[in-house]
Amino acid sequence: MARRVCNFCGILALAAVVACGVLPFSAQAQAQTQAPAQPQAAPRYASLKASEVNMRKGPGTDYPVAWVFRRAGLPVKITREFEAWREVVDAEGTTGWVIRTLLSARRTAQVLPWEVKEGQPRRQEPLTEGRRAGSRPVALVEAGVIADVHECDGSWCNVSVGDFRGYIAQEKLWGVDKGERVE
Repeated sequence: MARRVCNFCGILALAAVVACGVLPFSAQAQAQTQAPAQPQAAPRYASLKASEVNMRKGPGTDYPVAWVFRRAGLPVKITREFEAWREVVDAEGTTGWVIRTLLSARRTAQVLPWEVKEGQPRRQEPLTEGRRAGSRPVALVEAGVIADVHECDGSWCNVSVGDFRGYIAQEKLWGVDKGERVE
């Protein structure tokens, strides 16, 4: 009986060793067979995934941090790519490099960022029911607010801010180009 218990324990131990050895190997093999991320056309817009993102002076961790973004969802424009790094510019014109894993393809836009002035009241822009001037306002959106972009027709964008969804003139947004169509 003692011999059977030892044999059974030995089989369990062998199974555990085999499982531990096979799992990392299969995960590694799977990672090697996945296609590498394909470069996309630049320039294009993206948004920050995290609430804290380091912008570096060059494409790598050896380069010093030039700026720290502290706002998830902030739109940035990707201007160049180098391996896993993306050169980005923000609404203020600050340029630097961000690791691609901290960027999202989710389209966002910042409302009137050029109107944000320290110590002054923020201008408000109406979020409307329709795609034309004079449409009924759904909400007033302050300059600097980040909106999720759902679609743009080249003149107006359908966006959401919190629980509010409506239209805003495309020229009032940074994160979509003039005349750009977003579907």
